[in-house]
Amino acid sequence: MSASLPVTIEHIETAARRISDRVLTTPLVASASLGKLCGVPVGLKLEHHQTTGSFKLRGATNAVLSLPADERARGVVAASTGNHGRALAHAAKAEGSVATICMSRLVPENKVSEIRRLGADVRIAGKSQDEAQEEVERLVADKGLVMVPPFDHPAVVAGQGTLGLEIIEEMPDAAMVLVPVSGGGLAAGVAAAVKARKPETRVIGLTMERGAAMKASLAAGGPVLVEEYPSLADSLGGGIGLDNHVTFRMCRELIDDIVLLTEAEIAAGMRHAYTEEREVVEGAGAVGIAALLAGKIKNINGPIAVILSGRNVDMGLHLRVMNGETDPFREETA
Repeated sequence: MSASLPVTIEHIETAARRISDRVLTTPLVASASLGKLCGVPVGLKLEHHQTTGSFKLRGATNAVLSLPADERARGVVAASTGNHGRALAHAAKAEGSVATICMSRLVPENKVSEIRRLGADVRIAGKSQDEAQEEVERLVADKGLVMVPPFDHPAVVAGQGTLGLEIIEEMPDAAMVLVPVSGGGLAAGVAAAVKARKPETRVIGLTMERGAAMKASLAAGGPVLVEEYPSLADSLGGGIGLDNHVTFRMCRELIDDIVLLTEAEIAAGMRHAYTEEREVVEGAGAVGIAALLAGKIKNINGPIAVILSGRNVDMGLHLRVMNGETDPFREETA
């Protein structure tokens, strides 16, 4: 692994010490059903049990704690598809700061209302993550707020990487780690931690077919714009930023492959999580299970760790999926 990468194992270990009393160490449990399907042990990293319902609390907390006191006092701002906003609102409030969260109209209402409940100032701007980011930049320029990006920031990536440290501690013989990919903060951090501790472990990224920004960017050799669509995996929506400084480089060097999933496959992953594992998981958190069920993970040669990254799903939508819907957003994307 290149020593020139913007986030190293030392950064991640520092983050782990910094946030240890503010985030949960989530359990990694064996899945008998998936183990039988794959023929190897499969462990589920239950990160959806994190305090704010997703892994995002790790990166947001590390970023807020890394800020000088005067910057925290000015207030923090970020664009979010929901989970980062929730985490940043929680982390800012815990440190006596105030968060402003900018979101597009595609963000589900349950996520918007929860962020407001945590005391953040919510701004709905445009119909994509990129348009929400434009509002962030305006607030930084006009009001002096401090931007804490959802993924493309070294402190955020280092915070997410603490999840990788836990996986290797809890499942030291893991031959493969399955991780959701959106802007790449989680994937980059987890891969940096895992490969520093166990270089031979493969890290496979997973995302939806609709608007797979990191996959398209890696194929193009640099960040590209993608159209954003409604999806069961709404937390994986949005671009990686055309001026991406951190996660594109790290994912290019550290991720072994990125697998794409259909809406029907994601729905099947959510149903399996509920019916077989007794876990309520949002679409983005179910992509690892979905990929195993669909037979899309190849060259399995040892134990697999699967990150269940979030649970912040609208429960009405969850019920529809449990009752058999496979593509609730078909008409919106036709």
